[in-house]
Amino acid sequence: MAYVAVKGGTKAVLNAEQLVDYFRLKGGSEPISVRQIQDQMRLAVDRAMGEGAIYAPALAALALKQSEGDALEASFLLRAYRSTIARIDYSLPVEGLRMRILRRISATFKDIPGGQLLGPTRDYNLRLLNTLLRTESDQSMRERLAEIEKLIEEVPEETQIFPKVIESMRAQGILAEPPAQDRAEADTEPYDITRKALTFPAPRSARLQVLSQADAGSLMTFAYSSVRGYGDVHPTLGELRYGYLPVEVTHPLTGEPVEIGEILATECEMVSRVEAAEDEQPDAAQKQEAVAPKFGLGYGFGFGHCEVKVMSMSMLDRVLSAAKENNVHSEMGPASNEEFVLLHTDGIEASGFTAHYKLPHYVTFQANISVLERSREHQAAQFAATVKQRQQAESKLQDLLKVVPLNETDE
Repeated sequence: MAYVAVKGGTKAVLNAEQLVDYFRLKGGSEPISVRQIQDQMRLAVDRAMGEGAIYAPALAALALKQSEGDALEASFLLRAYRSTIARIDYSLPVEGLRMRILRRISATFKDIPGGQLLGPTRDYNLRLLNTLLRTESDQSMRERLAEIEKLIEEVPEETQIFPKVIESMRAQGILAEPPAQDRAEADTEPYDITRKALTFPAPRSARLQVLSQADAGSLMTFAYSSVRGYGDVHPTLGELRYGYLPVEVTHPLTGEPVEIGEILATECEMVSRVEAAEDEQPDAAQKQEAVAPKFGLGYGFGFGHCEVKVMSMSMLDRVLSAAKENNVHSEMGPASNEEFVLLHTDGIEASGFTAHYKLPHYVTFQANISVLERSREHQAAQFAATVKQRQQAESKLQDLLKVVPLNETDE
């Protein structure tokens, strides 16, 4: 697509930018501090970090303040900032098994190794407005915090490291092995979507990177469409965990792994029945034997606390893996079309392209008008020619049908 450079209007643009600040400040209320946003709007901060593809809570809070709470704009600001940072090194792979758990649940089994840990969640709250928040003060906040901390002190210290539910399923022999293509891709260097353009079919590492920074609402829409009926993958939550995950790098001198900090993250593993491809259907002899059910695995990961996003991501990962394994792309609904999903779930790309229509398109629109006018003139000329031909035909027909009156006969 070609664009015409916008010229002039500098003063108007500067005034528009000042009006943004005016509408933010004209209410006269006390300014919200970045620290307040980071502490008390943590889910919005986590979403901005995930879609901005950078773990920086303070910067995400600043972006939210600058964008007046617009999640897409905040993510855009963060991704633009990320592009200016020099890449020093890559962190080492880390397993979710090492996560210091704050919340951990499973829907596959009631009793899981280590037990269920509800942690911080609104899953069981009534959706009623809490009008007490209108009058919340520093004193009431401190009193509430002291009350909760007292309850926490009464809880005995327990380990925060829990085994993975998926490993118990693998031990029971009910978890299917990944497809051969995914196993081969796992042994190669992970695809880096920030350095290489996305190509299709995309390796699973690229798919997971794209989904992890995708718009949460877009992921939820595609995942919902699949489980609602526009697909045949019906997953069950194997395990959802939220907590602190260590970050390690290789020491430049010793070559040993060194932990440099922790990040808050959410991890999800979904399972669903594996359907054999047509060329893998059992023969008559195999059908006589009892075939154990197998479950395929879908994976989701995101910065901060983002449960719906990582659940949607793991559903889509499972849907796309099943489609690739059985070579039935887009035949099981829109969510099974890898190219369609990966190219239309990035909120920054989608919002940017949609918003660009606010830029001047005077030349292209005038060209459209010119085409429309020529089309109208052509149609009018064709219509006039058709009318003329009809009139001529009718005139000839009247001449042929003209009846000469007979003379009156004598009696």
